[in-house]
Amino acid sequence: MCSLLLAAAAVAAPRTPLRLVGRGLVAAMSTAKPLKSVDYEVFGKVQGVCFRMYTEDEARKIGVVGWVKNTSKGTVMGQVQGPEEKVNSMKSWLSKVGSPSSRIDRTDFSNEKTISKLEYSNFSVRY
Repeated sequence: MCSLLLAAAAVAAPRTPLRLVGRGLVAAMSTAKPLKSVDYEVFGKVQGVCFRMYTEDEARKIGVVGWVKNTSKGTVMGQVQGPEEKVNSMKSWLSKVGSPSSRIDRTDFSNEKTISKLEYSNFSVRY
């Protein structure tokens, strides 16, 4: 009898959004709008100017996941994943801002696609 009353109360209770406390970025994004993934390569003076560190900091501020690394060609490459508007903010930063001492000549984006779930749990620097 008690379980029947609890079930009736649950149906009648107003629905309020659940707060995601301590569950991290991935949990927060799992209920958001469709997710995007994009690969990038940044050309210019982007090595030896803390570009990877600033990229990691900016990605965490914006709320995207993925990675960044230096290449043997003197570029920086990586991948960004998250809600479309946040990925677009990161794309803009990678194209126009970068680290304070960097000079971005161009940024190429490729493999942009909609994804059903994030492949990473945070944003990291790869070596």
